[in-house]
Amino acid sequence: MDKIEYRAVIKFFVKGGLTPTEIHSMFINVYGDSSPSFSTIKKWAAEFKRGRTSLEDDPCEGRPKSATTPEFIEQVHDMVLDDRRIKVREIAETIGISKQCIGYILHEELHMKKLCARWVPRLLTADHKRTRMKISEQCLERFNKNKTDFVRRFITMDETWIHHCTPESKQQSKQWIEAGCSGPKKTRSVPSAGKVMASVFWNTEGILFIDYLEKGKTITGEYYSNLLTQLDKKIHEKRPGLQKKKIIFHHDNAPAHKSVLAMGKLRDLHYELLEHPPYSPDLAPSDFHLFPKLKIFLAGQRFSSNQEAIAAVEGYFADLKENHYRDGIMALEHRWNKCICLKGDYVEK
Repeated sequence: MDKIEYRAVIKFFVKGGLTPTEIHSMFINVYGDSSPSFSTIKKWAAEFKRGRTSLEDDPCEGRPKSATTPEFIEQVHDMVLDDRRIKVREIAETIGISKQCIGYILHEELHMKKLCARWVPRLLTADHKRTRMKISEQCLERFNKNKTDFVRRFITMDETWIHHCTPESKQQSKQWIEAGCSGPKKTRSVPSAGKVMASVFWNTEGILFIDYLEKGKTITGEYYSNLLTQLDKKIHEKRPGLQKKKIIFHHDNAPAHKSVLAMGKLRDLHYELLEHPPYSPDLAPSDFHLFPKLKIFLAGQRFSSNQEAIAAVEGYFADLKENHYRDGIMALEHRWNKCICLKGDYVEK
């Protein structure tokens, strides 16, 4: 039965002198869980007792029908296309109808919504997108040849600044307050000037090693080449099972990473370099997985020296479980697939 039929039955029983409780019991006996609620029966029983005859819903107040004529809809659409940032109030004042009507036209008739712009590393050109899609296809093909072997041999690295003080995010500063109290306030703050650069090398089993470079110094091709030498030693110490395997190495396109010295060192070490598309932190496990969670951990903490900051970072990584690292690297498969589906555009999640 639909709602109109239910109401007809209620009306019939009300005319017969039954109470809402008796009507509800009869519905339960016949229709069980599909019966209308007691509050619904009570409402309509009261309406019929007052003399109501119609079984239909009352007409809803709201926009006049004339507000959604094709002419108004087209006018609103043209104004939005001319200025994507235009306000509902401005459209309403220009056309001469209410803001509620404009909202209805935008959401229900034109199926539009207003969103904030999201941050991206770069506005990608058609060439950038093609490159990202092509490299994602190559990486995915390499991954699918033997997933177990790929994951076992895969090592990635990236750099990030560790500040002596990282401000809390707005989400982190939330707190419970009593009803009627105003929200908490906090001043705008920026990361401290004191900082150290961390170069983190890791794989599915955890951190291989981290190098820390003080503020004011630069990672050059020579410096990075020496880091690769240290990495090879750490692999022999911490991952002896990889000594006879050819490492699949991944890093981004920073100048030091692409320098002649660094590329020569990778050849000398017989590492297989996995290509990474330019302007693509969304396809780098350190950027989309490892570092964001580290920054959340560091937010709100204050360190008086590089040594304190380094100790906090080392302690954080030491406490992480192995599946945390594995999840970050396994997420590459999804992100490569998503990048291909998006025709090379940025991957959010």
